Amino acid sequence: MAVAAYVRVSTTDQNLNRQLQATHDYAVDELGVEPPAIEVYRDKSTGTDVERSGYQELISDAEDGRLDAVVVHEVSRVARSISDLERTVQRLREAGVAVHIVSERMVLRPDEEDEDPYQRALFQMLGVFAELDAKIKRQNIRQGIAARQESDEYRHGPAPLGFEKNDGALVEGDQYQRVVEILEQVARG
Repeated sequence: MAVAAYVRVSTTDQNLNRQLQATHDYAVDELGVEPPAIEVYRDKSTGTDVERSGYQELISDAEDGRLDAVVVHEVSRVARSISDLERTVQRLREAGVAVHIVSERMVLRPDEEDEDPYQRALFQMLGVFAELDAKIKRQNIRQGIAARQESDEYRHGPAPLGFEKNDGALVEGDQYQRVVEILEQVARG
């Protein structure tokens, strides 16, 4: 059995380890797959966009017949919109690939013509909540930026390396010359 684990976080400073461990354990314990046989696809980008390299590779490999099952930690890791989630699962099912969602203990099999209507409703609700969560986060970010811009203290983020801020203006910091020297050394190789 060819099994893929798909893991995604939204930013580069977030860690994939929890998802990697959960999908690995599920594949080994529930599907009986040997660890070396688990193909891992990873993304560190937003789930509101399906133009992610790991996601695209996963779908391509599934449609090329290289996969039998995809394991994800939770629905929101696949997509943050109900329409993207529906399209993704439909593409995988049409390719003959089962989708296993670890945290909800849900399996969407490609050969189930009369799928459980309760499971279908739960899957759709999980997608709705993933989309709602993404919209709330975007709204909170916009509101936070707007509040900071209205503040007299807002000066477009922290000062760059080697600089300090003085009443919103950039000035050379104590380490400015050292930073310049190091950057020149890097430029020279």
